[in-house]
This record gives sequence, structure tokens and C-alpha cells, in this order.
Amino acid sequence: MTEEILEPDLAIIDPHHHLWDLRPVLAAFPEPRHDFLETLAGAPHYTFDQLQADTGSGHNVIATVFMECGAFYDASRGEALKVVGEVEFVNGVAAQGASGLYGNYRPCAAIVGHADLTLGAGAGAVLDALKAASQRFVGIRHAGAWDPDPEVLGPPFHAPQGLYLDARFREGFAELGVRGLTFDAWVLEPQLDDVLDLARAFPDQEIVLDHCGTPLGIASHRGRLGENFGRWRNSIQALAECENVSVKLGGLAMAFCQLPDEGPAKGRGSDELAALWQPYIETCIEAFGPRRAMFESNYPVDRWGASYAVLWNAFKRLAAGASEAEKRDLFAGTAARVYGLEALLPA
Repeated sequence: MTEEILEPDLAIIDPHHHLWDLRPVLAAFPEPRHDFLETLAGAPHYTFDQLQADTGSGHNVIATVFMECGAFYDASRGEALKVVGEVEFVNGVAAQGASGLYGNYRPCAAIVGHADLTLGAGAGAVLDALKAASQRFVGIRHAGAWDPDPEVLGPPFHAPQGLYLDARFREGFAELGVRGLTFDAWVLEPQLDDVLDLARAFPDQEIVLDHCGTPLGIASHRGRLGENFGRWRNSIQALAECENVSVKLGGLAMAFCQLPDEGPAKGRGSDELAALWQPYIETCIEAFGPRRAMFESNYPVDRWGASYAVLWNAFKRLAAGASEAEKRDLFAGTAARVYGLEALLPA
């Protein structure tokens, strides 16, 4: 679907996207695939050129933040340190963008990588190697998404149950604070109390909750979004009481959420998408405030529900009643503060 770009001059820092080549991974899973794998099959590889086409589709994207996704690990480094390969790869993409040959925006201006925090104190050496790999490296994500129904996530995405409560994980988690690094948390809605417990245990650690906490409308959760909305809202409000937690406003176009319930990209307009997402986005903004909330594309995963241009139009519709200062935070300022990109903000 093609739409006129709303507020084309509004500066955007997209704080959550991936780069990958999933073709070897997808080949291991025969059709018919789980809905989420089918979504990924719609974007089996997502490279600099594709990112550039999306960020250049009309909105004023001034910079982006890369989010770990297991891309291009370096097997020669061994199990613990292979993650350094991803940061090195993305740093090369960032260097392409920083050359100025492709415009003024800065793709992958900040890089969120991965380290296995269940290594305990040993995770510190991995974090140091990641920092050495790129000055753009700012933190990690160690996903904790788990559900007792294996059909919710599908292979190969399950984390261990209760990961964020594990003592060994928390020993590794403490290494982030020593180095001033951020932590992105990805869990599913029924697990939000695990993030709350972690945030309370480490009140000085910057934690970013991804994807509005991932409400579930898939598999055994299908048709239960309304039933579980109150539980989700209570968890979001409790998390917002932790000053060290911020939230990413997006991810709702993933197949997990079923908002929309058909994909990929069935041509819904930004007005329809905004109406679907409004209860979740408004609840998050009311709870956290604009200075601790940031819109995200989660691309190319959210291609399930919308093109890049339509996705950001939907966000702009949802923020239509905000002041100019609030919009500055929601679309760029919060991301800049969390990920150290304030020098890129327009004056």
C-alpha cells in the first residue's frame, strides 16, 4: 500500500531493526512453517540496500539502532565469542552509512549485540570483546521469550523458562552495569513479571522493554487479547514505576500479536493499524511518559503487518495529539538518550 507521508520533516531515530541472512536457517524447517517462521521467510535476507530503501521511503529517518538477531556469528572464535562477528559485520554497514555516500542519515549508529549472560562473571570478557569490536556497540539483548505452548514461538526461538530470574544469568547481568551498557529485554506478555523482578533487583541498570511487552494472540493464546489486556496493562504500569525501564512502542505487527491477524502485509492502511494498536501504544505512553518511550520499526519482522512507510504513518497518527516536545522524544529523543546518539539530534 502507498500512502502520502505524514509529517515528513519529523526527525526519527529507528531504535530497533535487524540485518540478516536467514536462508540457511529457514532451509532447516520444511513447509508448512510456524507463522513466525513464515514471516521471516518473507524477508529471508535483509541487507544494507534493503534497509536503505525502507529508511529512504519518505520519512525523515536520521539514524537507526541495530538489534541483535544472531547474524553472521564468527564460528572461528568459539562458542562464547562467536557473537563478536555480528558486531563486526554491523559496524561495517555503519561505516558504509557514515561515509555520506548514501545521504545524511546514519544507519546502525548504535549497535546492540548479544552475549550469553548465563556465563556469569565470565560474560564480562565477552562484553569487553564486543566493545573492542566497535565504538558503536552500546549494549546487549539476551532474549528471555518462553511459553509452555511450543506452538507460540516455534523453533528455534525458545529461551529457558525463567531466564531473567536465574542466579547465573544475574551474575552475568551485573557485568553490564560495570561497563555502562544497556540491556534490551524481549519476553512475552505472561512473562512481564520476570522483567519487573529484574528491574527492581538492578535499579541502576538501563533496561529497555521491547515490543510493548509482546501481547500474544497466537496458538493457544488466539482470541484472548481482550481477555488478557488487563493483566498486560497492570504489568506495564508496574514496570513504568521502575525509573530504569523504558519501552519500545512497536512490534505489534508481529505474527505473535495478531494485530493484524493476517500477513504478511495484507495492505492495511495506517489508519486501520493505528486503531488496532491504539490501546497498547496509549497505555504505554501514559504509563512511561514520552521521555521513556520510543517508537520502533522492528523491521523486517513487522513487515508482516505493514510496509515501513505505512508503519511510521500509523505511529504518527497515534502521536497526533502530542506536543512537539513529546513527539521529539517519542520519535528520536528517547532513543538518542538511551543509546548515546544525542549528537545526531537536530538542533
